[in-house]
Amino acid sequence: MKASRRTFLISSIGVASSLALSRQAFADAPKVAESDPTAQALGYKEDASKVDKAKFAKYAPGQDCGNCSFYQGKAGDAYAPCPMFAGKQVAAKGWCSAYNKKA
Repeated sequence: MKASRRTFLISSIGVASSLALSRQAFADAPKVAESDPTAQALGYKEDASKVDKAKFAKYAPGQDCGNCSFYQGKAGDAYAPCPMFAGKQVAAKGWCSAYNKKA
């Protein structure tokens, strides 16, 4: 069966709308608080420069959520979702012990 241009356009609009709505839902997601139990377990800091280097020897300057493989934002986003903190956003300048350098 041959798809018509009208079917393609309607499908494209539906997909674009879904993506825009899901992006908006993430934008409204709460930000992770350092007092959050998961944040405490992972040593999350909203400002990577404030990581306790004695407690988290794995931390190295230059590591932050914005260049972590788990960070789901675009370059320049101040906050974005992270699967380590389901349904919440982390700061691009933050850090946690689950840090994994983006390839």
